[in-house]
Amino acid sequence: MRLGLVMSEVGSGLRRNASMVVSVVLVTFISLTFVGTAILLQMQINQMKGYWYDRAQVAVYLCTDTDTTGNCTGAKATEDQREQVQAQLDSSTLKPYIEKTYYEDQDQAFTRFKEQFKDSPATEFVKPEYLNETFWVNLKNPSQADVLVESLSKVAGVQSVVDQRGYLQPIFNLLNASSYTAIGIASLMLVAAVLLIATTIRLSAFSRRRELGIMRLVGASNRFIQTPFVLEGVIAAAIGAVLAGGAITAVVWFFVRNYLAQRFSGTAFIGMGDAAVVVPAVIVIGVLLAGVSALIAIRRYLRV
Repeated sequence: MRLGLVMSEVGSGLRRNASMVVSVVLVTFISLTFVGTAILLQMQINQMKGYWYDRAQVAVYLCTDTDTTGNCTGAKATEDQREQVQAQLDSSTLKPYIEKTYYEDQDQAFTRFKEQFKDSPATEFVKPEYLNETFWVNLKNPSQADVLVESLSKVAGVQSVVDQRGYLQPIFNLLNASSYTAIGIASLMLVAAVLLIATTIRLSAFSRRRELGIMRLVGASNRFIQTPFVLEGVIAAAIGAVLAGGAITAVVWFFVRNYLAQRFSGTAFIGMGDAAVVVPAVIVIGVLLAGVSALIAIRRYLRV
């Protein structure tokens, strides 16, 4: 097969269908950018889950003078009850699950409350005696929080035992929904890109139908006839895929690493290493889809 002749046919086809080629590039670019963004978002969600779940604590709230929930009867937990909770945490039953524990009294809880809600008018009405004394427990394996919940929930003077991972799950559910939405949009855009590539190839073949007839008459092989059309689709899609890779890399570098990571230093974010994994995968997906759809389109047109 003469490479020079094939490439000249490819260039001729791209020039003849320039507007369609630009459409393929744009649709491929947008769809693959969505695909890459959805993959990175899912990687970010998994990374944040591992980061925050490992740091999630179990809070053992003791009764206050106003509590009537849990084991509370409207009286503050006594010193003996607090020591009983501490003894349970230090017992041979629970100690193997616990990494560290610290106690927060009402004054410390009030100080933390004022720091967290310093701009809220609620700070004017809340007093230290309204807040719970709390044992904050870090577990060696946060997934074993149920052991503490079952062991301490019925202890006298304990209002409630709360696994803080429950507060994080709705946030991750929302992020997962966003990721699935991006995947859905990307899938629709990829279907549109495949159909557009097939249409472009058929139009290109139709515009050169007389040339194709002559090539068949002189004995040109099916592979020689098909190759320029397949390459047209692959080149257009490859340009869109490379642009999508550049956009994904720019998002990670400028938005994630140089904006989010600097403003939320306490959170683990994806990095350029993750982008280096996703971008080649996105480009390969784009090129393969383009090649397969172009080949199917030209074979059906030529009835090979």
